[in-house]
Amino acid sequence: MSLLHFSILLAVALLVRAQTQLLRGSCSFESDSCGYTSDPAYAAWTINEEGRFIIAESSSFGENEKYVLVSPELELRDWSCVRLVYQISGLGSLQLHLRPEGENFDYMLWTADKPSDSWLIASVDVRNMSGAYQLLFDAKPRRGMGNSIALFEIHIIPGYCIECNFEEHHLCGYSNQWNPNVNWYVGGSLARDPQSNLPDDHTMNNERGHYMYVDSVYAKRFQEVAKLVSPMTTTSMAGCLSFYYQRDQAIGNFFSVFTKDQLGHYDEIWRPDVYATTDWKLVQVDIKAPHPLEMVFEVAFNSPRGGYVALDDISFSPEFCHTETEPAFDPSLANCDFEEGLCQYYQEQTGGSVWNRVSVKPNVYRIGDHTTGTGSFLMANTRHTSRPGYVGRLFGPSLPGNHKYCLRFHYVLHGFMKIDNVLALYIYDENNIAQEKIWTVSERSKDVWTEVEVTYLKPMPTKVAFVSICRNFWDCGLVALDDISVTLGDCRVATGPMNPPPGHCNFETGDCGYTQKMKAKKGHWLRIRGHTPTSYTGPKGDHTLGVGYYMYIEASHMLPKQSAQLMSTELRGSTGPQCLIFFYHMYGSGTGTLNVLLHKGDRQRLLWTRQGEQSVSWMKAMVDYECYTRHWIIFEAIRGSSIRSDIAIDDIVFKKGPCNDPGDSISYSGFSENFNEIEY
Repeated sequence: MSLLHFSILLAVALLVRAQTQLLRGSCSFESDSCGYTSDPAYAAWTINEEGRFIIAESSSFGENEKYVLVSPELELRDWSCVRLVYQISGLGSLQLHLRPEGENFDYMLWTADKPSDSWLIASVDVRNMSGAYQLLFDAKPRRGMGNSIALFEIHIIPGYCIECNFEEHHLCGYSNQWNPNVNWYVGGSLARDPQSNLPDDHTMNNERGHYMYVDSVYAKRFQEVAKLVSPMTTTSMAGCLSFYYQRDQAIGNFFSVFTKDQLGHYDEIWRPDVYATTDWKLVQVDIKAPHPLEMVFEVAFNSPRGGYVALDDISFSPEFCHTETEPAFDPSLANCDFEEGLCQYYQEQTGGSVWNRVSVKPNVYRIGDHTTGTGSFLMANTRHTSRPGYVGRLFGPSLPGNHKYCLRFHYVLHGFMKIDNVLALYIYDENNIAQEKIWTVSERSKDVWTEVEVTYLKPMPTKVAFVSICRNFWDCGLVALDDISVTLGDCRVATGPMNPPPGHCNFETGDCGYTQKMKAKKGHWLRIRGHTPTSYTGPKGDHTLGVGYYMYIEASHMLPKQSAQLMSTELRGSTGPQCLIFFYHMYGSGTGTLNVLLHKGDRQRLLWTRQGEQSVSWMKAMVDYECYTRHWIIFEAIRGSSIRSDIAIDDIVFKKGPCNDPGDSISYSGFSENFNEIEY
């Protein structure tokens, strides 16, 4: 940390903070750590001798290669914003986690790994919570000279991170996208040019306050653009965005407000309906942000005489500002796993039912459902109709227009000679008129449940239709559907939780921190995609996507009764029951044993076991257990009597509470009377 940077930070930090209400957990590290402590299991953070910041340096590494700073216990009854001023010098990363009381895992809220020669500002929204929690700052400076991570200031304030009155030195994390000629600047204060025609601040209604403004005086080209960008939202939110603005010589400038998602897509949400405003004018616009968004305030000038635009007092309310705005819509009404019925799905009633609700008992001849391996799914098959061919349309519930939806589902094909029109997805309007085909089967699924995700947007209310067409009995096979889900937003952007929940692992991007317990005469867990090398054993694809990754043991590389152990990351322990959910695959005439063990201290306890061939399908396992101290979960596979003994696992999830929690199952009501229910 250079003396120059430290001096700048010290000077900046002494600016006015009277406008900000700081909550417990805020700290400037001026003389102490405000109740923050270093986790003793890792390297210790160090407070600078002269105060003002706390630092994690690679030169202080012992055997532990990271630093964890833990906040005092906090309570958050209302939405709040965590703002931190930090610096990454050299190589390293910094993460912010939330640790709810009584849970095994920490939730990652934010991460950064870009080095900087000066301090940076991060803003992270934290939802209101019913229980106590702690914040954790996880720093990992890379080994080597000059690599360090410093925290200068942690502010926790009530409200939303996109709110700002521009009275604080860090401007609430808003940033100006630099343009050589026109930019957003801080206006107001007593130091301004007395000849300026810029307004007084709106917040204080005098010359002492501050606001943001952009002036055309330096514009040199047509359509010079200045952009002021808010912090990225980090949790879903919907409500009323308010701000005040002034606009001079409006005929010479264009002022608009956009949202920008993580993919770089812009959506205009407001533009003024008047030209110049001699006074501060209030704007209120409804926004819905189910996934991360930035607010972009954009001004473009036609000439150096295009006037100015000023902006102040940006705020947000969870209540919509316009009564005609539709309330935030929950698209989960279109979700269905077909375990308890058909939910809101129905089909045409002409010519008999093509789609039928089917269940399969666990066996080694027919694939089970995707949800549990033993449950129900929908299947279209000519033998359920009275005709040699069929056209089957399965309709979903009507969803409002002007929303971007992400539709996900799983399908499987079996026995088709031709795949043209076997399964396609259409959008229908409220008058049952097809608007567009948005997806169709392009290749065989090889008897594996395969995930599909489709993003679509229509201006009017619509419903999806799964259409299966079979022209000739001899060309037709079986087509099945399961686990349909709909969320708001683009499928390529995180929907639902902003980050993957802790304790979840589908092995698509790696091993999630799971490690092998290596001992003599032991086998190994392998990460693979597709089918296993040995015939008549192992899965044909993973459970998550059908074409993704999973972990398995290759029995041909092991001797009978040899075992392989896969160990989780350390679990903290909690005061209440925990639920472990995972999918396993045990198919093969010589299949051995799969155990789930709890490892604590130098002891291991058996929590769950299965032995011998179970099914050709992926099967769902749910395991209840309790442990109050730190521990690990171990998946142990023991090779059976022959090489047809491959054992696989996928989609591991840890949940707080017992597995039989009603929240783990969804009660459906729908149109089941329109379907045949068959044990297949």
